[in-house]
Amino acid sequence: MPYDPSAYPPFAVTVDLVVLTVRRHSLCALAVRRGESPFQGRWALPGGFVRPDEDLTQAAARELSEETGLRVHDPDVVPAQDNGAHLEQLATYGDPKRDPRMRVVSVAHLALAPDLPAPKAGGDANSARWAPVEELLRQDGYGRDGEQAAPLAFDHAQILADGVERARSKIEYSSLATAFCPTEFTVGELRRVYEAVWGVALDPRNFHRKVTGTPGFLVPTGGTTTRQGGRPAQLFRAGGATLLNPPMLRPEV
Repeated sequence: MPYDPSAYPPFAVTVDLVVLTVRRHSLCALAVRRGESPFQGRWALPGGFVRPDEDLTQAAARELSEETGLRVHDPDVVPAQDNGAHLEQLATYGDPKRDPRMRVVSVAHLALAPDLPAPKAGGDANSARWAPVEELLRQDGYGRDGEQAAPLAFDHAQILADGVERARSKIEYSSLATAFCPTEFTVGELRRVYEAVWGVALDPRNFHRKVTGTPGFLVPTGGTTTRQGGRPAQLFRAGGATLLNPPMLRPEV
């Protein structure tokens, strides 16, 4: 049988972004208030439709740049923090009823970056802000300034939950936690990233022993800093290891 394109209804493809950063020792996600229907006025994850001349990575990188001003890092440049944010494909969401406008399949991406400035809204979003993930994921949704709380638009609560869990699990066995840090950082600053992402308190001495004893995880820069107060602390940068052996196991809560 010859292939008949008209036998298959067309559908749109979007990219949605779970953009995570650590602000004031809290894991935060970028949320935008939708300026158009559907779900006008509701909070959502940033994202948009894939253009005809784009592949998925290009579309995600464009949306990331438009929403945050960040560019995706070049993996051939080390350290990665010098030239952009970490971006990876998260999952695909295709419930036929996820978008009331038409059949829309979303390919979600996870983006991680160090402490980011206040976002600027773009596209069809009329405001944007960083929000702690536990507030965005509350069962009764997210509200601010006394407004009635409402769940995230579309299926974005599920996408956000999946992105947060991906980040929490990956920092156990990979060096991904350094994507939340500046180019040079202290062990204490790295520990606070783990604490913010996992939502637990970690023993400082035990953590220091583990991360400095993991081959290829951290590389001393030779410098020190007093930006955290107290005695000068040794500065490190991310090493060349992508997988941690032994892994940094998440404490049971």
